[in-house]
Amino acid sequence: MKKDYQRPIDFKTGRVDMTHGAGGRAAAQLVGELFARAFDNEFLAQGNDGALLPVAPELHDGGKLVMACDGHVVSPIFFPGGDLGSLAVHGTVNDVAMLGARPLYLSASFIIEEGYPLADLKRIVESMAAASREAGVPVVTGDTKVVEQGKGDGVFIATTGVGVVPRGRVIGGALARPGDVVLLSGSIGDHGVAVLSKRESLDFETTIESDSAALHTLVAALLAALPDGAVHVLRDPTRGGLATTLNEITRQSGVGLLLQEAAIVVKPQVDAACELLGLDPLYVANEGKFIAIVAADAAEAALAALHDHPLGRDAARIGVVIADDHHFVQMDTRFGGRRVVDWLSGEQLPRIC
Repeated sequence: MKKDYQRPIDFKTGRVDMTHGAGGRAAAQLVGELFARAFDNEFLAQGNDGALLPVAPELHDGGKLVMACDGHVVSPIFFPGGDLGSLAVHGTVNDVAMLGARPLYLSASFIIEEGYPLADLKRIVESMAAASREAGVPVVTGDTKVVEQGKGDGVFIATTGVGVVPRGRVIGGALARPGDVVLLSGSIGDHGVAVLSKRESLDFETTIESDSAALHTLVAALLAALPDGAVHVLRDPTRGGLATTLNEITRQSGVGLLLQEAAIVVKPQVDAACELLGLDPLYVANEGKFIAIVAADAAEAALAALHDHPLGRDAARIGVVIADDHHFVQMDTRFGGRRVVDWLSGEQLPRIC
């Protein structure tokens, strides 16, 4: 039976089919009735394959443009505290913010499997649109593709974020120096445990929710509270967790780190789940926390600024940067010993973000 694409799309019981990705009437209808409606803004409404965007004022003063891209393949797509749509916004906004930039715009590309329920697709898109509006970072251009059933896994989303950094601000993973202080904006492991709790092959219950959040306002508060140049490194410890991210920084900067295990906050539910599953919380993914490495004389002001923001209330000083030709991350344990916190070996948590 021939489908009538003049009728409104049935988002309650309908499913994606190959015509939705063929570039014809059905594809235009899906874009118009779902994506364009959910992400509606003046730039997207231009209706072109790209968006004509105004130049940010920071660039007129010698600022720099920042661009970051990310792919999102989380399984399951819906999890406590978030879903694929909100995660796609938060992850890319945070990548831009970790360079000290103000995020401005997002693009979104959807790879959808034939047969995927339109109700679930609508839920994802509307969640992504809500996260975009809350962050104040609009989706200004995008694309949809449909692949045959069995050749995808529901929905994948690829996003690109664009932002601007004011003149003179330089933040990056190669700028940590001995004597700097390492801050962490909150507890670790929440996102990874929340996602794992909903996987069919695992049988455990937890009340923990993902920490998925857009961190650019927290970063802005930190930078506003400190003198120029006091923040050396910002990084969000996503895939591979805190341990892997800190090892990346020591390699980039050519330094070592000494952590205090007792200062790293792990919620009891996360700790219990990790013990049950044989995981180390240091390697579990986060989507709403960041590491800040700051000059020692700015550490107290930095902590105060983080504590004043809703997303930074559990921020803590977790260590210091040290000189180390081996670039090791070491940790003083709760039991009085010291151990090396090495790189993650292999992939203990696939499809986590």
